[in-house]
Amino acid sequence: MSKSLFEKIALVGIGLIGSSLARVIRREELAGHIAITTRSAGTVMRAEELQLGDSYATDAKEAVSDADLVVVSVPVGASGAVAKEIAPALKKGAILTDVGSTKASVIAQMQPHVPEGVQFIPGHPLAGTEKSGPDAGFAELFENRWCIFTPLEGTDPAALEKLSDFWRRCGSNVEWMDPEHHDMTLAIVSHLPHIIAYNIVGTADDLETVTKSKVIKY
Repeated sequence: MSKSLFEKIALVGIGLIGSSLARVIRREELAGHIAITTRSAGTVMRAEELQLGDSYATDAKEAVSDADLVVVSVPVGASGAVAKEIAPALKKGAILTDVGSTKASVIAQMQPHVPEGVQFIPGHPLAGTEKSGPDAGFAELFENRWCIFTPLEGTDPAALEKLSDFWRRCGSNVEWMDPEHHDMTLAIVSHLPHIIAYNIVGTADDLETVTKSKVIKY
């Protein structure tokens, strides 16, 4: 058996994205230990029934203790509170990432709480379905989908490459861009039908910075 990419991965939130990660991490043997945490005792119990991890807790600090990779899979508006809660328990050298669909706001919420020595690398896997909860996840969710990172100034290149390798092993294509460009690009992608309907593709100044290839890609 090959050595795992991470000794311990903590998944904070176990909805569609978190539970899909748990399944693909197990399948690809990407971690020696998967720790799962969410506030709902019932959801934690269901995750344990599904055998998604190796340890389960409603206390996020307990789950992230000694984790090499911490993935925050909560609604964007809750990311700051989660970062504040887990910050004291994050070990030096750990990688902290998220899966939020907007990056500038997540960075503004989370970055102030990230301890020195922890690598915070914001991320956004472009994958999902209409379903939610730990039963909704499946290991193939990320296959041939994009995962975009918006690394901050001073990010350790080795940590960024390791996290990129993790997502590639989950099946994703990986790309890096700055947070503002990410948010603009994804806003255009998500509103493309309206943009076409109102025929403003050629008139909005902001669109000049987003190439057609990126809109089509994502």
